[in-house]
Amino acid sequence: MNRSAPLAACALLLVAASAHAGPADYVYTPNVEYGERELDLKMGSAGDNDAGGESKSAGSIGFGLGAAKRWFTELYVKFEKESGEKLRYEAIEWENKFQLTESGQLPVDIGFLLELERPRDRAEGYEAKWGPLFQRDWGRFQLNANLLFERMFHSDEPEETELGYQLQVKYRWRREFEYGMQAFGDLGRWDEWAPAREQEHRVGPAVFGKFSTSDHHTIAYNAAMLFGLTAATPDVTFRLQAEYEF
Repeated sequence: MNRSAPLAACALLLVAASAHAGPADYVYTPNVEYGERELDLKMGSAGDNDAGGESKSAGSIGFGLGAAKRWFTELYVKFEKESGEKLRYEAIEWENKFQLTESGQLPVDIGFLLELERPRDRAEGYEAKWGPLFQRDWGRFQLNANLLFERMFHSDEPEETELGYQLQVKYRWRREFEYGMQAFGDLGRWDEWAPAREQEHRVGPAVFGKFSTSDHHTIAYNAAMLFGLTAATPDVTFRLQAEYEF
């Protein structure tokens, strides 16, 4: 095993850190399990350390299906809550993930994401997110890197394609408990990045795991505490995802 590769990935996560990543966003992985069904719950909260600072919470409930050997599709209902406001319905989202290579066929597993969203506010039009998904295993380490493009269509506001990234390194200690780091970033327009102070970068520790139930189904979880690296990023973001796979 090339021992320098996981160390390089960790370094990248520390220094690197999509319209903007929401507090409930998670790291996409490229592989698909045909026939798998899942109930998916995601939630997150982001805010500043200053007293009286703005905060935002978000969550979603979804149902997903491995509809084909290389296609996983999932439908979500999303909710949001701003500081001082009530929780409200925000959007319906349709996520599609395509596995482009057999696992282990190439040095890097490759997938592709296509996500469509219809916001509650019809003036926002439709939102599309797409991009390649990459995964590489080194011994007990799993490394993920995703490059995501995002754009609003038929919106009252000017429509621009924005660029974001997701990074993850995970150490497979035990099936029930794995640990690592995650990073999310928003760079601005894909062809003209925003000034560094206006970009969003968040990074922090993460935990992962899976448990089998008595009926041979699986409960999977992952959670992260992310810290903002720029003035445009919330100081702290906590995110959690739980899946019931059957």
